[in-house]
Order: sequence, then structure tokens, then C-alpha cells
Amino acid sequence: MDDVVSQIASLLKGVWKYRWPAAAVAWIVAIAGWVTVFTLPDTYQSSARVFVDTQSILKPLLASMTSLPNVEQQVSIMSRTLLSRPNVERVIRMVDLDLKANSAKDREALIDDLSKKIKIAGTLQNDIYTISYTGDNPRVTKDVVQALLTIFVEGGFGDKKQDSSKAIQFIDEQIKAYDQKLATAENALKEFKLKHLGMLPSQGSDYGSKLMEVTDNLSRARLELAEAEQAREAIKRQIYGTSTADPKGNPAVAAFSDPELDERIHAAQKNLDNFQLQYTDSHPDVIATKRLLSQLQARREEASKHWKPSADPGANASPMLQQLKVSLSAAEAQVASMRVRVQEYANRAAQLKAMSIAAPEIETQLAQLNRDYQVNRENYDKLVASREAAKLSGDVTASTEMMTFRVIDPPTTPLKPAGPNRLLLLSGVLAGGLAAGIGLALLLNVLRPTFMSEHALQQSTGLPVLGAVSMTWSDQQAIDRKKKAYAFAASLVVLILIYGAAMAKIQLKF
Repeated sequence: MDDVVSQIASLLKGVWKYRWPAAAVAWIVAIAGWVTVFTLPDTYQSSARVFVDTQSILKPLLASMTSLPNVEQQVSIMSRTLLSRPNVERVIRMVDLDLKANSAKDREALIDDLSKKIKIAGTLQNDIYTISYTGDNPRVTKDVVQALLTIFVEGGFGDKKQDSSKAIQFIDEQIKAYDQKLATAENALKEFKLKHLGMLPSQGSDYGSKLMEVTDNLSRARLELAEAEQAREAIKRQIYGTSTADPKGNPAVAAFSDPELDERIHAAQKNLDNFQLQYTDSHPDVIATKRLLSQLQARREEASKHWKPSADPGANASPMLQQLKVSLSAAEAQVASMRVRVQEYANRAAQLKAMSIAAPEIETQLAQLNRDYQVNRENYDKLVASREAAKLSGDVTASTEMMTFRVIDPPTTPLKPAGPNRLLLLSGVLAGGLAAGIGLALLLNVLRPTFMSEHALQQSTGLPVLGAVSMTWSDQQAIDRKKKAYAFAASLVVLILIYGAAMAKIQLKF
């Protein structure tokens, strides 16, 4: 602790030794600095506060009808982009600052200087924004803030309608494209329906049920045909069994008749017809039925060979024979009619079978056409709804009811300069001058060291100090030393008085 105190005392003695160079430096720095402070140009600041009301009654009313703009986000973006280059150039034109720019370089410097001096502060919670500008001309300062305020307010409503128009224009182009797609799909669907008229699912019943119905009718017709043929054969047997000659004059050949065998042949033939409608000729049921039918027909032919018809010489002249012949003619006509019916039902069954095979493919193609048309139709309807929503959204966005600007503090022409802060600068200059003087004294003490005590000499040399000779001043020298001390103190007092006078002058002026 004693060493520290000793070192501090030694430094103070060294500063005191070079007090006059220190005082000179302090005077030079202070006077030069104060002159510079007084010559600094005055700067003026103008500001304006604006409140942006984003709470509108239209929001809850139109929330379910269209997409509402994010007004808070728009205001935030506007405040951040207010100092963009186009806006700064617009402010320069509005305030006529561009008249001072004689070249492109001057214009760039003016834009940079203006951008640095404009300040925008805002509170996102209260939506209150402050726009301020600092310049050397009070009127220009106020005009710049007013121009910025105008751009800020106009930015809340400008270009919104244009953005909405672009969106509507894009949607209109898409609607035209889908309109063409719809027309193409409708024409393709119409041509397909005309081409396959009568085979579409919505125009008729199920082909399977129709085929079963026609098959049943065909079987019934074949049964009736077989019955008619059997009745005809029975009439023939009665005629030719009692006649010696057939209608052409040939000897009578009575037809063989075995009701049980004929019934089995008829049933086998019916089963074969049903199987052929459902299966191919290589199906086991079809092959077995054909084999059974061949066996039954072979048995009938074998039985007919051993059958002998009875002859009645007077049968041709009997009235009963004439009646039988009339019945035979009717039976022949009935057989012919039933054959036509059987053929018609067979043709219908074949046609329905072919249509039932082609129906799934037609249904698939129709479903694909309907699906393509439905997708295009849904997209078209959505685009139309989106266009109406975009129009409504554009009208809402451009409406002043969604965003209200209220100027709380309009910009005014400043009467007093806002800067520079000369009081602070004068104090800083004084402190800097004193610090520079003390620093110079310390530097000279280091460059030209002097041992102020025995302790300092001993520490520096490492040798023991045997003794010390004290300085004895004469009376005249003592008086001179006091005068110099008073002169040094007076120089400091004068410097401080000058500082006080400068401070007083600034306060009176401003």
C-alpha cells in the first residue's frame, strides 16, 4: 500500500513539474474545440405520430364470405418499406430537394443522407407510428415529414386494387381454359351416348335379367313348338294310320309314335338348348346332353323300324279323315308360327348375350367420360366462386373501413434546433483538454524521468541511498514560485470561466 501511495505521489510531482506544457495543451484543445462547437451548423427535427386503426366491423361480417386481408401485417410491411429507394426518391421530388442535385453522384449522396436521417418507430401493440427527420432547414424538415406521412397513408390503399385485378385476371384466364375443356368433354359425352344409344346403363334394365327372361321365353316357345310338332305328328299318324296312300298318292306310311320316348327326347333337346346359351360346345354338360339326345333318337329310329301301321281301305273317304286333314293343315300352320317365334327368341337371346358382354366396357368408358367431365365441372365452379370472392376481397381491401389512419401529432416547423447538443459538447471539450494536458505531462515525465524521492531512486537503481541533500530556496525564489503557482491556478480559473461563459451564452441563445 505504501508503494502505491509513493508511486502516485511521484506521478503527481512529475505532472506538477510539467504543469505549464499541460496547461498550454489544455488551453489549445479547449479553445479549438469550443470554436468548432460554436461553428457547427444547427440541426432541426420534425416528427409526426399516426395511429393506424385496424379493428373494423367488416371483419366479423365478411369472415365467412371471403378471405380478409391481414391488415396488421400490411401496416407492418408498409412501415418497414417506407424508406425504400422509390419512396425516398418520391420524397425528394415532393420537397424539391432534387433541385440541389446537379449530377448523379450528388443525387445518390442526397438519397443516402436522407435515408440515414429519417427515423421510423412504431409500437405493434398500439399501432402508433412515429416518423421523424433531422435536417438543417426547419421548413424542409417539416415538408419531408409531411411527405413521408402522405406516402405512408397512401400506401395503405394504393396498389391493392391493382393486386386484386391481377388475381381476377388470372382466374378469368383459367375459367376460359376450363370452359373449353367442359365444352370438349360435353361433346365427347354426347357423341358417346348417341353412338351407344340403348346400351347405356341409365337407358335400360340389367342385361342379365333381360337375357334370363328371353331364355325363358325361348324355352317356352321351344316347348310349345315341340308340343305343336307332337300334335301334328299325332294327326299324321291318325291320317296315315287309316289311309292306304299319303296325300301325294304314295302308299300310306303311318308315323311311329312313342309318347314316353318322345317326351324324353323333347326334355333332352330343351336342356341342350339351355346349356348352349350358357356354355360352349366343349362344356361337359353340353357334350353329355348331346350324347343322351343321340342315344334317345337312335332308340326311336330302331323302334320305328319294327312298327307296322294299320291300314283302313276306306279311311280316305271317311269324313273323319277329311276333318283330320283340316286339323293337320292347322297344325302345320301352328308349327310354322312357333318356329318363327323360336327363331326370334333365339336371335334376341344371342343379341342380348353379345350386348351383355359389351356392356361392361361401355359402362367403363361412360364412367371415365363422366369422371373427366365432373372434375372439370368442379374446378370450373370453384374458379367461378374464387373469382367472386377475389372481387369481394379486392373491394374490401381497398375500402377505407378496413384501415383507418388518424394523425395524432401532425408535423410542425421546428422553432428551436434539436442539435447539436452544444452543452454536452462544450463539457466534453473541456474534459478532453484537461485530459490531453495531463496526458502530455505524464508523457514528458516518462521521457524525461526525475527522481522525486529517495525511495524512487533506491527502487530504480537497487542501491542503498546513504543520504539526501535538501533544496533551500531564497526569499526571492520562494516569491517567484508562489507567483508561478498563482499564475497556473489563474490560467485554470480563466479556462473554467470561459467554459462557463460559453455555457451561459448557449443557454441564452437556445
